[in-house]
Amino acid sequence: MAHGHDDGHHDGPPAGHHHHDHTDIDWAEMAALLESQAELFAPLYERAMAWLTDKQTEPGLIVDAGSGPGVVACLLAEAFPGARVVAVDGSEPLLERARARADRLGVGDRFDTITGELPGVLDELDYPADLLWASRSLHHLGDQRAALAAFADRLAPGGTLAILEGGLPARFLPRDIGIGRPGLQARLDVLEEEWFAEMRASLPGTVAEAEDWPALMTAAGLRPTGTRTFMLDLPAPARDRARAYVAASLTRLRDGFAEHLDATDRATLDRLLDPDDKASVHHRPDVFVLAAHTVHTAVHAM
Repeated sequence: MAHGHDDGHHDGPPAGHHHHDHTDIDWAEMAALLESQAELFAPLYERAMAWLTDKQTEPGLIVDAGSGPGVVACLLAEAFPGARVVAVDGSEPLLERARARADRLGVGDRFDTITGELPGVLDELDYPADLLWASRSLHHLGDQRAALAAFADRLAPGGTLAILEGGLPARFLPRDIGIGRPGLQARLDVLEEEWFAEMRASLPGTVAEAEDWPALMTAAGLRPTGTRTFMLDLPAPARDRARAYVAASLTRLRDGFAEHLDATDRATLDRLLDPDDKASVHHRPDVFVLAAHTVHTAVHAM
């Protein structure tokens, strides 16, 4: 799987999939959800882009490796108006959305797509990239060290690799919400971490790796140039789009982890997701979105 994800610490199980079905993900079916969630996180990505403009002032070619439906790829096109942007993903339906989005935003004349699996598909690039962005696509590749080396090979001299991996789990609700047991999201975090470990272990050619991204980038022959964490802070009471994101995220977790939740937590999630319940995230005044994503950069030595 070579797709970026913009909605949490880890991707978590998609809605409708059981805990053990970690490789059976229909990305085309999730396209609208992925797009709306990335749009919600746009302020965070815009701040990351502003940071990157200090590292690559006038890139000729930008590659979004694992672009999904192209929200961030289009933000890159807007942040770097002189650059050609290539969105790379394993899902053609997602790339169709990316091309349509680029056309709507008026950047389609310098926006291209390549369909294929990372990292090998990067060999199809016409020339090396000045900026290669990979947002939560790297952890879907079994051998992350080898993938980073492949990313580095596709950089022009002086080019920058920017990977978004890590950060903090998103928070939507206070610890004690007045129903169920306090600490619901912390317990869901534990299940997500277990799911993530199983997902990683199931990937073809997977290699266990300490997630010291600057060290791994150094091992790939790059020179680390910075690490920075960007925050999305949408305070309570959340607006409709944020509430929709919270509801979609909790639905995915409830459906994906149903067999691993105790009866109290299942009942709490059912109430939180019931539009007719005043205690649900659709109505309650204490719903917020707080998330932190970390970006690591390194440069290809001249």
